[in-house]
Amino acid sequence: MKPVESEITGKKVKEVKNGFVYNATTSTGNLFSREVAVSNSGGLGTPAHARVEPGMIHKSNKGVLFIDEMAALSPKAQQELLTALQEKKYSITGQSEMSSGAMVRTEAVPCDFVLVAAGNMEDLKSMHPALRSRIRGYGYEIFMNNDLADTPENRFFIAQFIAQEVKKDGKIPHFSKSAVDEVVRVARIRAGRKGKLTLKLRDLGGLVRAAGDLAKEDKSKKLVHVRHVKEAMKLAKTLEQQVSDKYISVKKDYEVFKIKGMEVGRVNGLAVIGREGGGIVLPIVSEVAPAQSQREGKVIATGKLGDIANEAVQNVSALLKLVSGKDISQFDIHVQFLQTYEGVEGDSASVSVATALLSAMTGVPVNQSIAMTGSLSVRGDVLPVGGVTMKILAALGAGIKTVVIPKSNLGDVVLDDRQKKQIRIVPAETILEVLEAVLSDSKSKKSLIKKLEKALEEVPLKI
Repeated sequence: MKPVESEITGKKVKEVKNGFVYNATTSTGNLFSREVAVSNSGGLGTPAHARVEPGMIHKSNKGVLFIDEMAALSPKAQQELLTALQEKKYSITGQSEMSSGAMVRTEAVPCDFVLVAAGNMEDLKSMHPALRSRIRGYGYEIFMNNDLADTPENRFFIAQFIAQEVKKDGKIPHFSKSAVDEVVRVARIRAGRKGKLTLKLRDLGGLVRAAGDLAKEDKSKKLVHVRHVKEAMKLAKTLEQQVSDKYISVKKDYEVFKIKGMEVGRVNGLAVIGREGGGIVLPIVSEVAPAQSQREGKVIATGKLGDIANEAVQNVSALLKLVSGKDISQFDIHVQFLQTYEGVEGDSASVSVATALLSAMTGVPVNQSIAMTGSLSVRGDVLPVGGVTMKILAALGAGIKTVVIPKSNLGDVVLDDRQKKQIRIVPAETILEVLEAVLSDSKSKKSLIKKLEKALEEVPLKI
């Protein structure tokens, strides 16, 4: 073994069969790191605070830096990122985790890169204003869709994705055509809009693997079939869907919501929990009582409501002032969302609130075997809402036989043949159609609908 000159450093090192051997603990530092990978990394004896290593911004020089969950960066880190973007160079620093601040800093190192940052819409408020302004001013802000058109070509892409997941797993069998069609149906449900397929492929991938595992256990089958996918849907539920199932089970056991009989001022609304849309039955009760204040009545809503849901209740009370024919300023209007510990957001319960209040004011009972969802305008129009399929499935799970939904949401409903036979869907365009479907037949009901119809015709003039 004889010393030879290194092609990398020009220094004499010992030659071995497999290449060169370097002294990694010299006083001048690790030769390989010093000459090739990292400048001024130091040897093993170098104090931690004196070691410097390039960060991702330096490694991305003349390339692309991708940062996911952008808002998770601290304000200080975002500020430093902004400086690097503007100056196209930034110092490398070394600092011991155990020290109180001893630090070494290099001269500014080039870091000219293209930044691609990702995050959720609600995270924008956590983003440094100056950094966002820089991105918007010198780049692009792009909203990524969560769905794509339900076309033969895109359904083929879903099938291709399933095949890729099977190949990637390497242990589960391939899917039959009918099983692929069932996964496509799930993609429609999770898109939540007519004519759309979800682009949340990670969730579909979990369903594919769960169905594959079930088929693998079923040794009599060489392919994944429809029943395996349907069984997997019970196993691969999102956390929100599992919570909603438990919610329905507990409330059903204790009869928090009712599915039989008639009651005044009580309705079964429908809602969803979280982004993934676990459906729940939302019991709502209302009461109209003489005002406690001599000046004016109040609208009192309880049940952990969000801002939009609270405003929806206020808007419904404004509509009632137009159509009731009574001076409701002399009354306090109470609306309670029963045991909604998870909170209520959005205005999809406004149709349910209006029905409960009108029932309470007139004494006309509501059919408890019917559930409903929909947003309500001040002119009495029933407007579309989200998560309508998951809401219908929640009603099915609770034993409810009829649901009232906005007519414009009818195309969003994705049910299999068995589910379609188990529940009746009533589409409604106006509050009049809702009341016609859910209130018990009586002279009071006919009188209410007639007065309401006349008042709604005059609403544009009053506005």
